[in-house]
Amino acid sequence: QVRLVESGGGSALPGGSLRLSCEASGYTYRQHRVAWFRQGPGKEREGVACIDIYGTATYADSVKGRFTISKDNDQNTLYLQMNSLKPEDTAMYYCTGDEGWFRRCPAVLTEPDFAYWGQGTQVTVSS
Repeated sequence: QVRLVESGGGSALPGGSLRLSCEASGYTYRQHRVAWFRQGPGKEREGVACIDIYGTATYADSVKGRFTISKDNDQNTLYLQMNSLKPEDTAMYYCTGDEGWFRRCPAVLTEPDFAYWGQGTQVTVSS
């Protein structure tokens, strides 16, 4: 059974930083593309960043240059380093993994691309 568990959310000031983690069990990051999505208040869920098995990452335009996705295959943990946070980054952040094998990340992330989802971790950016 696949289980993805996010952690690291919390409150930050504008301009601040947070680092999210996602530990997987029953699932191997080494063999699948994985990603972070988020859903802000009153908004639809949107893709934030994706990383494939080759370490190639793609980002939503809204976070490029501020967020960095990475993973530790040995620890089976996915990360999202978030810098220069803005109030509009306030959202529930979800870790997700592809059911398919060895796929590249798409240019635009959509929910149907990913089968496995964590419960989410809340990020609030406010002064």
